[in-house]
Amino acid sequence: MKVNLDPDQGVAGRIEVDGLTKRFGDVVAVDDLSFTVEPGSITGFLGPNGAGKTTTLRMLLGLVRPDKGRASICGVEYVDLPAPATIVGAALEATGFHPARSGRDHLRVYCTVNRLPKRRADEVLDVVGLGQAKRRKVGGYSLGMRQRLALGAALLGDPAVLILDEPANGLDPDGIVWMRRFLREYAERGRTVLVSSHVLTEMQQLVDRVVILNRGRLVREATLAGLSEGTSSVLVRSPDPTGLTAALDQHASNGTRARRLGPDLLEVTGTTAAGLGHIACAAGIELHELTPRRTDLEQVFLDLTGTLETEPS
Repeated sequence: MKVNLDPDQGVAGRIEVDGLTKRFGDVVAVDDLSFTVEPGSITGFLGPNGAGKTTTLRMLLGLVRPDKGRASICGVEYVDLPAPATIVGAALEATGFHPARSGRDHLRVYCTVNRLPKRRADEVLDVVGLGQAKRRKVGGYSLGMRQRLALGAALLGDPAVLILDEPANGLDPDGIVWMRRFLREYAERGRTVLVSSHVLTEMQQLVDRVVILNRGRLVREATLAGLSEGTSSVLVRSPDPTGLTAALDQHASNGTRARRLGPDLLEVTGTTAAGLGHIACAAGIELHELTPRRTDLEQVFLDLTGTLETEPS
């Protein structure tokens, strides 16, 4: 089957998930899930533990057969990709390395299996910062080094698509900054990057778009900027919070809402700081603080899923 890698034809590097469903006995791990990941961007694949992220990625990569629906990369299911290592690179875990084999030997084996030149092992080891450690046994690698090695394995075929599960796990702060820059540069070359992670603060700095799951179902798909549209708020402190609440209630029909956070502190949504100041001024209410606040990814995630922690997968 021909794989289209021509960006002018519309499916180059695109990941499409359409109606995926997977049950394990009585448990519905993924439930009628559909979303799209576009090239030239980094998409965060987010959800609590047990939300179905890993199962979805495994179906996308042909490791688990869906009960219903279809997942494709560049318009083709993974099992039908010719020379898949040159089209999609994936790192779902950093534990599949023999401790007695060197990092270089591991990647050279992958090169042989995927019919790639063995020089690629040395090239990608330099790219991921393991050039000086390539002859060391993997058993002596730190978790962060194994993460880099897993990424190196995914990069061997110079793929158009990268699919990574918790790629920053175990990296030190310098490594996290390096990973962020590397993935950004990769996407800016027109490649597709799908990253699954629990580290929401890191995702907020990394991704362009998010796909959020909860209990196997899609709860939101949006750009990072679009995710928090309409969720900004204003913190306001007043010696007369009751009077201020009453004044704001008069604007409830316009979407203005107030929530009491403390004896003299309110969080107000549905208006700007300037609009809130105007309401208070018109009502003759004294204000001691007026602070615009943009809701971060973690709070939006919590609002959409209702939890940051749930049972493990």
